[in-house]
Amino acid sequence: MRDEPVPEPPFSPLRWQDGSLLLLDQTLLPEREVWLDCTTPEQVADAIRRLAVRGAPAIGVAAAYGVALGLATVRDAADLAPRFAAVSELLGATRPTAVNLRWAIERGRRVFELNAAAGPAAVASALLAWAQRLAAEDVEINRRIGEHGAALFAPASRVLTHCNTGALATAGYGTALGVIQSAWRRQGVEMVWVDETRPLLQGARLTAWELRRLGIPFRLVTDSSAGTLMAQGLVDRIVVGADRIAANGDTANKIGTYPLAVLAARHLVPFYVAAPLSTIDRATADGAAIPIEERRAEEVTEVFGTRIAPRDTEAVNFAFDVTPHDLITAIVTEAGVLEPPFTRSIAAAFGDA
Repeated sequence: MRDEPVPEPPFSPLRWQDGSLLLLDQTLLPEREVWLDCTTPEQVADAIRRLAVRGAPAIGVAAAYGVALGLATVRDAADLAPRFAAVSELLGATRPTAVNLRWAIERGRRVFELNAAAGPAAVASALLAWAQRLAAEDVEINRRIGEHGAALFAPASRVLTHCNTGALATAGYGTALGVIQSAWRRQGVEMVWVDETRPLLQGARLTAWELRRLGIPFRLVTDSSAGTLMAQGLVDRIVVGADRIAANGDTANKIGTYPLAVLAARHLVPFYVAAPLSTIDRATADGAAIPIEERRAEEVTEVFGTRIAPRDTEAVNFAFDVTPHDLITAIVTEAGVLEPPFTRSIAAAFGDA
């Protein structure tokens, strides 16, 4: 076992400072580390929309701070409800697939309703305190996910992951990458295969950046290499994150996750999803009801502003796909490891069994 140091405050891609929300602009990583100074909900919405901040948990926390910023400037009590509605609509429309966004806004609505009668100052103070608690809770939740997931690893596992699910995608520590980090500390990880994750290369740009900071050995591969790696017996398990999980366990995640799950089933490689309970949308019965965001065609026909396809080439750019529940070995949450049948284990995780 590696010596366990006293945990340091985890790296976070967002922080509150002097009345502003500071966001690490992830579109500029790994070459430049630039922090955006957001003082309005419009700036936060723009950052979410253009993926300066991304990852379902991080989006939820950023939205919480966006709500707090939006109500901080209200001076007349009569303007509170209209302003909250407008800010909620603005932020909620930025990314339709990530359920944590709406989840956070609805929690903020309850805080707003409990404090509205006390006036603008009380509302602003309560919303900011709530956003800060949400960020702290997310880090603790991710650490618990990591510990539960690490127990699933045999010693010296070679693990493959997709997109970015580390501290950058959360308020700190990460979900799937948090599992890998916890397993590494228990000597459960030999190395990590990192999918580059087209079209925006979150694996190549962000996951590689995080793994290097953590000192965890990794190798970057093209997305289409996954099948070959599995066929050669070079992958012992796969761990991915999630943007929305339906009540039956169907999981929406970054485009390219579903093919990985199919290949994992073919090669008998365990396929795990790591996500907080807030990513589970029990109001959505199955994956067919999950809205799938489509982004600009230019993200496919260009790479960082350089055109790679002939002019006038049309492209389809799905941001997410849905992995059917029967291809998922287990879902790792802060409540523990949920196993099939997921309808039953998800209900039990929420205390319904």
